[in-house]
Amino acid sequence: MTHAHAPLSRRLLYLSLALMTAGAAATAAETPPPTPTPAPSPEPSPEASPAAPPPLEITAFADAYYGWHFNKTDALLRNFDVNHNAFSINLVEVALEKKTSTASRVGFRADLDFGPTADTVASYEPSGTGKDVFKHLQQGYVSALAGSKLQIDFGKFVTPHGAEVIESKDNWNYSRSLLFTYAIPFYHFGLRAKYVFNDKYNFTAYLANGWNNIVDNNTGKTAGFQFGWNPNKKVSLVQNYMVGPEEANNNKNIRQLWDTEFTYAPTSKLSLMFNYDYGRGDRIPTWANPVWWSGVAGYVRYQFNQDYALSTRYEYYDDPSGFTTGITAFTPQHIHEVTETFERKIHGNFITRLEYRRDMASQNTLFKGTTPVNYQDTVAAGLIYTFDLKELK
Repeated sequence: MTHAHAPLSRRLLYLSLALMTAGAAATAAETPPPTPTPAPSPEPSPEASPAAPPPLEITAFADAYYGWHFNKTDALLRNFDVNHNAFSINLVEVALEKKTSTASRVGFRADLDFGPTADTVASYEPSGTGKDVFKHLQQGYVSALAGSKLQIDFGKFVTPHGAEVIESKDNWNYSRSLLFTYAIPFYHFGLRAKYVFNDKYNFTAYLANGWNNIVDNNTGKTAGFQFGWNPNKKVSLVQNYMVGPEEANNNKNIRQLWDTEFTYAPTSKLSLMFNYDYGRGDRIPTWANPVWWSGVAGYVRYQFNQDYALSTRYEYYDDPSGFTTGITAFTPQHIHEVTETFERKIHGNFITRLEYRRDMASQNTLFKGTTPVNYQDTVAAGLIYTFDLKELK
């Protein structure tokens, strides 16, 4: 090979490489890029099934006690646990409730009571029919849900007033307070509507025959209002007001009642409660102006653990005309009361309470035997058994 042939060879080589490169580029241009695999579409979620209607709830409890009164008398400044030196049944209750919901807009509640407590509650009924026929029905009403926030009830329902209730299992102390005994009613019969704005605010209004009467004792009606505020889990405020004629065959004298309840739980173990009542309006022969009564109660409860608790209650009750505490004698007086209650729960269903209480009156309206005195001391041991049908499931 001579040097004269070398440039031509290189030119042919360069031309071959150029043609090969151009062919590869053309092939690449003709082949489309691979299409990415699309993500799988999510399966359409099935439609939510409608909420099931609330089940029928059945609860019950039995309450018995032994009481010792150092004055050895059954004339006490309270209701229910009044028997001296005796083992006594207080109350046996069975409650049936079908709550309302958007899935079941009609419901009901019936509380059936048996025992001396039922007799005491019914004794305030002015009508023999109310006492005899409805004595064992502490509550009995039907409910209807309008929309999602307004519930309307019709029938017999317990009063919204007061920090304590008829059932001892739901109170902090075993015996009932002076305010529960003298300042407020037990129950009402009529129409009630409750509107829940949200989890912090609710409002209730009702129109009833009056205080403790299924069969009305006059032609007037009593109106009641309640405002509830729960800003958080630690604080609760309830304000009640009720107004209407309560005297038999008299619509002119109007009775009013203001009731305030405030609860504060600063810790998971410590709870505080305050209750204030003020009533006025009735007239009696021995008092020139409308009578009035007022009282305040303070409570402290310490929950050591889920089984042990200690509750203290102090009250001051003022009855300047003697209208509520001595209807027959109308003796003006004021009363102090302090109660200490130790509670122990056994297996969750048995609640035992050991209690000491002292009442002190400004007048000798109490008795030691048959001698009038202004004080009384009592102790009580209470045993409460609770039952809930849901526990069997």
